[in-house]
Amino acid sequence: MATQGLNFALNNPSPCFSPTKAPIPSKFRLFTVKCSAPLFSDGAAVDLGLAGRPWKTSNARLVLEDGSIWRAKSFGASGTQVGEVVFNTSLTGYQEILTDPSYAGQFVLMTNPHIGNTGVNFDDEESRQCFLAGLVIRSLSISTSNWRCVETLGDYLAERNIMGIYDVDTRAITRRLRQDGSLIGVLSTEDSKTDQELLGMSRSWDIVGVDLISGVSSQEPFEWVDATKSEWDFNTYGRDGEPYHVIAYDFGIKHNILRRLASYGCKITVVPSTWPASETLKMKPDGVLFSNGPGDPSAVPYAVATVKELLGKVPVFGICMGHQLLGQALGGKTFKMKFGHHGGNHPVRNIRNNRVEISAQNHNYAVDPATLPKGVEVTHVNLNDGTCAGLAYPALNVMSLQYHPEASPGPHDSDCVFREFVELMNSVKQHA
Repeated sequence: MATQGLNFALNNPSPCFSPTKAPIPSKFRLFTVKCSAPLFSDGAAVDLGLAGRPWKTSNARLVLEDGSIWRAKSFGASGTQVGEVVFNTSLTGYQEILTDPSYAGQFVLMTNPHIGNTGVNFDDEESRQCFLAGLVIRSLSISTSNWRCVETLGDYLAERNIMGIYDVDTRAITRRLRQDGSLIGVLSTEDSKTDQELLGMSRSWDIVGVDLISGVSSQEPFEWVDATKSEWDFNTYGRDGEPYHVIAYDFGIKHNILRRLASYGCKITVVPSTWPASETLKMKPDGVLFSNGPGDPSAVPYAVATVKELLGKVPVFGICMGHQLLGQALGGKTFKMKFGHHGGNHPVRNIRNNRVEISAQNHNYAVDPATLPKGVEVTHVNLNDGTCAGLAYPALNVMSLQYHPEASPGPHDSDCVFREFVELMNSVKQHA
């Protein structure tokens, strides 16, 4: 690495270099201070051309469809990427967020300003890869200090070809998203692309009506055998005898959903999003789980058709995207929210027991309860905006939650819903 020296003489020293008494001219001593600083390969010289900047300069842009341009510094991968910008209010857990398939097609902006200080590890992965379009943060930690850390955040993103930017005003962007709603944006580190070109890209792409599930779902059925590790498992509810067999539809399923089901004594077979309902029934499951997933539920009519075929034939449990697909299969409608719910601190009221649960949420669509048929009851309500956060249809053995009871990251207030699903399967089996 090259260095550049800067020499200057102190012909008139300041008081901090001067003795108590005024120096005698004949004994005046001339001395030199030499300053050196590294020159980064991507850094430009200072205006006078005397030295290189010892810090990274802005080399990336986030261009939003509303015309605003945000200068930033890049980390992770380079290039140009388009996506929908959403903000997440979680204080930690960025690795679980990065590997949540529900963020496919989206740039995740973290409202917590300091990100990266715990690095990454291989225990907190929520899927086989990162599916989000990019990460936007205020301050990137220059060091890591967690005992489980095996890699820095920047190296982790670069290896997975995920773009990230930092040193951008995330508070201002969050306010804009809350005021105007989620916006399409373009991240770019390419100087060859003009601002107008990037703006045109943002205005020509849309996430509504796009089937994002097919790109994150598994392609073949497989058995899930791993339960929650003992040091992280707080569940004391167990059952003896043969485990209940659950078919889990993978619309972008998080690993911790599978771990929590396994910890509650379930044998799990994970199937692709396009798995026929007839094949599921041939496997004679005790219950079916419809998982979380990315995008617009109206863009996957094949999934809604599958849910319809299984209703009333086996107990079902829907989480997030699964909840929205159940809403449509029951005859209701879904709508796109202004800026969605993303974070680990959303309050929800459980209407059945009048308890308030702090929940982890990640969705941009919601079920309109006014469109649901008679017999379907709203079991949970989001206390921030009053949207539907849970459904039940006892006549067809249906239960669902709009949020993530498995957390990761987030609180564990709603973990008991897995026990409720087991109890539902047990009740149906006892009365069969």
